[in-house]
Amino acid sequence: MSVHQRDSAIHVAVMGGGSWATALAKMLLRNCETITWYMRRDDRIADFKASGHNPVYLSDVEFDVNRIHFTSDINEAVRRADAVLLAMPSPYFKAHMVKITEPLADKIVISAIKGIVPEDNLTVADYMVRRYGVSPGNMLVVGGPCHAEEVALDRVSYLTIGCSDMERAGWFAHCVGSHTVRTIVSSDVAGIEYAAVLKNVYAIVAGIIHGMKNGDNFTAMMVSNAVREMERFINAVDPRTRNICDSVYLGDLLVTSYSKFSRNHNFGSMIGKGYSVKAAIMEMEQTAEGYYGTKCIREINERYGVDMPILDGIYSILYEGCLPRRAVSRMSLRFT
Repeated sequence: MSVHQRDSAIHVAVMGGGSWATALAKMLLRNCETITWYMRRDDRIADFKASGHNPVYLSDVEFDVNRIHFTSDINEAVRRADAVLLAMPSPYFKAHMVKITEPLADKIVISAIKGIVPEDNLTVADYMVRRYGVSPGNMLVVGGPCHAEEVALDRVSYLTIGCSDMERAGWFAHCVGSHTVRTIVSSDVAGIEYAAVLKNVYAIVAGIIHGMKNGDNFTAMMVSNAVREMERFINAVDPRTRNICDSVYLGDLLVTSYSKFSRNHNFGSMIGKGYSVKAAIMEMEQTAEGYYGTKCIREINERYGVDMPILDGIYSILYEGCLPRRAVSRMSLRFT
């Protein structure tokens, strides 16, 4: 379908039932007449229809359910849609995608997943292009400092839409933009995706520092080193001109490292306070993407050999049983 057609004529299916999917659905319904919404549980769909809001996530956001076609059949959602918006946690991404038998190669695909595809160690965009034959010009990604909870509160937020086809990026930017959601377009698809993964990793470290009560000065030092580490890695994996201080890189890192809405920060804070990694995972009500992203980026970096002392430190805590205080002290010796 041409982007020159009316935006509302391109029917979007939201895939996922969590807080980020709910926030994105709210954005879309400001500019689209109807959407399809895939949730895997029929009981959640029934509760949503009855109450007019997501019964589990961002439950203060009211929806006109008459403008939403709900389905627990992922293939029905794909069939109905011209554009498929992926908004499920990365650890469960393949479990959902394996159910799809409908062709995706002729669809617009938008990834709002801030994680790497487990085991394959590919970004979602790369995975969709390679595995499902999606055209790079039809593959979009969503990034930037934009907590779902603040979207629900109608606070001014910023999204960056990435695509190799800037006109296509502009189309989706219009779909989600509003007086409270400002949009930026970019062609840096890989950079946006890797930054989205790494900011979650570094937010766990920020949370650990908070939990250990090491103070704001120390956190600021870690974050300033983290953004340079992020830049080294992204430039090694996808060399091109980019400004790491742009909101989609540095801005997202800052908000995820400091915000009370950051589940990765909160996960790290529990570890810093003395929770075991296993206990912190069990305590979390939502997925801390950075836990999985740490392992994926570490494995990817085996090919590139980028100097990443902060990544190595958090990996030693999460996967090798290193004491947080020891690992943080060791990484801090590398701070400049």
